[in-house]
Amino acid sequence: MHSSNFHLINEEFFADAVTPKQIDLLLADGWRHFGAHFFRYNLGVYQSEIRRVLPLRIRLAEFKLSKSQRRVLRRNNDLKTAVRPITLAPETIALFDRHKRRFRSGVPASIYDFLSNEPATLPCEAFEVNVRRDGELLAASFFDVGECSVSSIYGIFEPTETARGLGILTMLKEIEFALGQGKELYYHGYAYEGESFYDYKKRFSALEEFDWEGNWVHF
Repeated sequence: MHSSNFHLINEEFFADAVTPKQIDLLLADGWRHFGAHFFRYNLGVYQSEIRRVLPLRIRLAEFKLSKSQRRVLRRNNDLKTAVRPITLAPETIALFDRHKRRFRSGVPASIYDFLSNEPATLPCEAFEVNVRRDGELLAASFFDVGECSVSSIYGIFEPTETARGLGILTMLKEIEFALGQGKELYYHGYAYEGESFYDYKKRFSALEEFDWEGNWVHF
């Protein structure tokens, strides 16, 4: 906690309908959401330590691929990628159930922990990235689309294919979509101060973090 006037933030609300402009404003103020549940908090518990939460985003006009991200793209150029409104086919739900076995703690019960029952439109417009090999679904991710931003919600991949870096691949495909749509910002969620499981989110160029005082600063 860097600031002597530190104050705890832990807020939530529920909303079934949010406009593209409103989603931009919420993201810019450190909010995230799973389905209709919107939340923001500046402290979290990670491995029984209290850590400062770092909302992160990428300024897309300045984004450049790193060497390792180029490697991920090359390693997966045998796969087919498609972007479409979220449909949650049975194969996607089955992939989620296989993917969640990777976690030792905080194992999600269901894909509906992260998405609403009408995920393409409620609470806002949202899309999925599908990654396939010979028709077989290997990875999927879900993201919101605002007026000038794209926000990653959740990603899943085939646990037997960890060497491919499919989680990074779907994030890069979301960024590619955002750039193609002329968006300015890509929000990819919370990380923690210090080392954590979420450090992969910090390994992107043109990165900014939210200071919880209303400002986005260079990471």
